[in-house]
Amino acid sequence: MFVQSAKFVGAHQGSRNRISVYGQESNADTWKMAKMNMAIRGIDADFGPYQADTFFNDLHKTLKADFILANPPFNLSNWGQDKLQDDIRWKYGVPPAGNANYAWIQHMIHHFAPNGKIGLVLANGALSTQSSGEGEIRKRIIEDDLVEGIVAMPTQLFYPVTYYSSYV
Repeated sequence: MFVQSAKFVGAHQGSRNRISVYGQESNADTWKMAKMNMAIRGIDADFGPYQADTFFNDLHKTLKADFILANPPFNLSNWGQDKLQDDIRWKYGVPPAGNANYAWIQHMIHHFAPNGKIGLVLANGALSTQSSGEGEIRKRIIEDDLVEGIVAMPTQLFYPVTYYSSYV
């Protein structure tokens, strides 16, 4: 997504040097590949000095971003909700222990600047689930006018997920 974004900026008379890329990855191999991918393409990126779990060790705590692009792990279970009950990021409600989708959403909302935008890829189930308070969290996010649009994507675009949506 970052590479395509840089190409888009360049194709529209923008300078890739005017964007800053920040991110984080908990898997050491993926973290190294992401850093290498950005370096090969000449995109300056800060993925932190080491790999780290976003929920427990946010390496960009004070970051407020104008644009956030993300494709977090779909339906991640056992993400540590029991240890993060009072986290400042859960403005719209504590995400359920068995699924991190709404933890990812709220983490990103926490990091966007006033008038910021998020492009987020999630499993389709995030659109309609009512379990464990997710419906109420979604309702509060919508009531705060944070959802501009939702795009339902074709099946099997991402392996092994059958259906997913993109929040815009």
